[in-house]
Order: sequence, then structure tokens, then C-alpha cells
Amino acid sequence: MTRIYYDHAASSPMHPDVAAAMMDVWTGTPGNASSTHGFGRAARSLLNRSRDIVSEGLGCSPAELVFTGGGTESDNLALVGAARAARKRGKSHIITTAIEHHAVLHTCDYLREEGFRVTVLPVNEQGVVSAAAVEQAIAEDTALISVMFVNNETGSIQPIAEIGELARSRGVAFHVDAVQALGAVPIALRELSVDLMSFSAHKINGPQGVGALYVRKGTFLEPLHHGGLQERKRRPGTENVAGIVGFAAAFERCVNSARERKLLLDELRLTWIERMKAIAGEERVAINGHPDLHAPHILNLSFLGVGAETLLMNLDLAGIAASSGSACTAGALEPSHVLQAMGISQERRDSAVRFSFGLGNTMEELELAAKKVETFMSRVRTNA
Repeated sequence: MTRIYYDHAASSPMHPDVAAAMMDVWTGTPGNASSTHGFGRAARSLLNRSRDIVSEGLGCSPAELVFTGGGTESDNLALVGAARAARKRGKSHIITTAIEHHAVLHTCDYLREEGFRVTVLPVNEQGVVSAAAVEQAIAEDTALISVMFVNNETGSIQPIAEIGELARSRGVAFHVDAVQALGAVPIALRELSVDLMSFSAHKINGPQGVGALYVRKGTFLEPLHHGGLQERKRRPGTENVAGIVGFAAAFERCVNSARERKLLLDELRLTWIERMKAIAGEERVAINGHPDLHAPHILNLSFLGVGAETLLMNLDLAGIAASSGSACTAGALEPSHVLQAMGISQERRDSAVRFSFGLGNTMEELELAAKKVETFMSRVRTNA
């Protein structure tokens, strides 16, 4: 059976060039990047080159980039590190939104237990927070604002530039979870009023377990861990050189092919909407998210009258991988906190499925997938 992967927002397949670059490190001369001998210097050279590639593509200084163990760690380091540093200056208020990834929301819950005051802002039915709401929530003791760039369930793009200007004008640190934005929308850190931004390699066809955090020069940040001088004391521990090299290889490929990728992803997304409406009936398919301001690779659809569990089971039986939302909760099929925050109807929430496209997906494959969906949808309707 032909298997079709439409869950790239959960994790994307590693590109062969990335795997090859990592294998060269694994099978080459060993070395700890902190060692002063030739083996260590060789590892350090790979680390520095990788940092240069990623920082140049993002538009920041290499010294402002911290390599981490993934997007979740990057979010935790940004939130906890910046909040604790701000508390020493008398600030203990955090602002975030109801649609953030659990890596942010659960970390905010943890900080609340530490005594921080947390304001969770609502979003509209299109899944977008209002910059005016952010402005209204800022208080004299606000330490940090955290708003994601692209929502991982709906693909809706948040007004990051506008919120960043507000935060900068009020002297508040601004963190952006850009895990789903990297490779999907342009990111130029020199043009954004952002102090902290989180990234993950496995969303751009790189390895799992590697991420990065941009820390703008001058931003106060306390480390979460202690015991080494690596990453300018912000993230101690021996660097995962092979993983970081893989991240840089995936990033470089992603940046160089951004235009072509977007054209294909836009076509895949639009065609899938058309095919699903033709199969299920236009009045029975609803798009969850912003109609215009969205990333090209994420599509959240409700198939009214058919439960998400039934849809996902039949998709899986047909060899099509999709999800009901965040990869951190999809296995349990928990209700989507994002769709709940958007205030859409229970019927739409219960029948929502996320499709996300990427490396390896083609128009020919999409037509095959649509035929598979048509086959089981007709069966589902017959048995309903």
C-alpha cells in the first residue's frame, strides 16, 4: 500500500543531504568542541560554521544564537530564563495567548506556581490575537510577552511585527515561538522588534532533538542548567555537533529553496481544499484558521457530520498520515485547546483534522490521496 505523509507539522522527514552531512560527522574524527587539541578544534570549526549559516539566514549575529535540544527547550529557556531575570528587576507579569503550543502554556503554568502573574489573551474566530489586546494587557510590571509566529494547528499568522513594536516601546521583552514559521514564512530578525525566538530542526527536514534560540544582544536571560561554559554559559553541556551540522544543512537547503517550496505548498494546500469540498460537499467542509494570513503548509479542515476519530482511523487505514492537532496531544485525541480558544462550534471542533504538507509530497500523490478519501467517505456516509 502506498503510504502518504500529511503530518509534516508534527515532524518532517529528514532530507538525504542532511543525513549525509550528519553521517560525515558521526563517522569522522571524534572531538569535543570544548577541547583545545586538533580533534576539538575540528569539532569547534563545524559548530562555528553551522552557527554562521543559521545566523546569517535569520539575520542575526552568531553570538545571538544558542543551540538547544529542540523547540520545547528553546521555549522553556526563553520563558523561564527571561522571566527569572526580569523578576530581579521587579517585574513579574507575563502575557501570552490561548493558542500557544503547550511548550509555552505549560511553562507559563509552571511560572505561575513560582509566583508570576500570567495573562492569557483570547483570539478571534480566525485564530489571531489582537495587537490592541496585547497593548491593553501591558502593565508596569510586565516582564515578558510570548506570542507564536505561526499556529501549529491552524497555520494562522500572528501580528508579530506590530506586537514587537509595542513591546519595544514599553521596554518589555518579546519572545516568539517560530517553530512552525521557520522555512514557511520569511524571517528577518534585523527587521523585527523581537528579543527571543525559538526554532526546531525537525520541522524543516532536519534531525529531531536539535533546536535554537535567538537571544538579542542585551537581553537578560538566566540559564536553566549549570555546569559548563558552552553556548556562552546560556546552555551548558557538550554540543550535539552532528545534530547541529544537520540543522544547518536543513536550514541552508530550506532558505535556498524557499520560493519554490512555497509555490508547491500553496498549490498542494489549495488543491486539497478543492478536492475535499468536491468529495464531502462544499457546505460540509469548513476551514479553521485565517483565510489569507496563514502558512502555506498547514491546513485545518472540519468535515461536518463525521467525527475526527473516525476520519483519522480511516485515513490511517488508507495509508494517509494526518492528525487532530498538536503532535503533543494528537495521540490521545484530546480536545484542541486552539479550536476551543477560537470559539468555533462543537461540531466543527469534533470533526477537525490537520493536514500539513512538505518534502516528498507531489500533486500526483495528492490526487491518489483524494481518491482514497473519496472511497472511505462514501462508505462512511452510507453507514451513517
